[in-house]
Amino acid sequence: MKYPLISLIIPAYNEEKSIKHCIESAIRSSGGKFHEIIVVNNASTDNTKAIALSIEGVRVVDETQKGLTKARQCGYAHATGSLLAYIDADTRMPSDWFNLVESEFQKDSNLVCLSGPYTYFDIDFIQNFFVKMYWYLLGIPMYWITGYMVVGGNFVIKKSTLEKMNGFDTNISFYGEDTNIARRAHYHGKVRFNLHLIMPTSGRRFANEGILATAWNYVINFLSEVFIHKPITKGYTDIR
Repeated sequence: MKYPLISLIIPAYNEEKSIKHCIESAIRSSGGKFHEIIVVNNASTDNTKAIALSIEGVRVVDETQKGLTKARQCGYAHATGSLLAYIDADTRMPSDWFNLVESEFQKDSNLVCLSGPYTYFDIDFIQNFFVKMYWYLLGIPMYWITGYMVVGGNFVIKKSTLEKMNGFDTNISFYGEDTNIARRAHYHGKVRFNLHLIMPTSGRRFANEGILATAWNYVINFLSEVFIHKPITKGYTDIR
């Protein structure tokens, strides 16, 4: 059975504290089976690029226009795999992630995009409990209603689907960009949200902005993308 070539793309802006751990966890998870690992250096002013280049097999491409969707688009333009996996630079890929992605796309030819939830490795038990309740009480019901959902630091999409979508919407700065991806991909096939495709990540935005405010921003922009096809929150703050 032929397995798809999976390109891993990691947008990174000033991620010198996290990028090494992120890449090393991805290499361990895949057993070195990623077709390529591309770090998109998105106008970083720290040592992100040098650290990424120090890891064997990692390719760094520069996107000088700062912006998450611009970095995603740059990764898409340079990737050569048939599946493009996007994770955030502050994530820690678990051991079963790569195999689950391969399995899901192998068994369903109609699947065009796959995503799953975050867990957080640096917030306390109570906060993680509220995050879990968010997924079960709000996130999953919204997924059942719409038929699509993507978490921006934990998704895999067919390159052919992105081609049909004309890539990412680079007019979106941050909030709502993941739902925009899910909604547009949904026109071309199945978008699956798998609760077992977990990606541990940093809760630094919770610590800086508060868990309720952060959740509100994500929920309101999910709904605005669903109903009016654009996010309503224009600005955002980089948390490092």
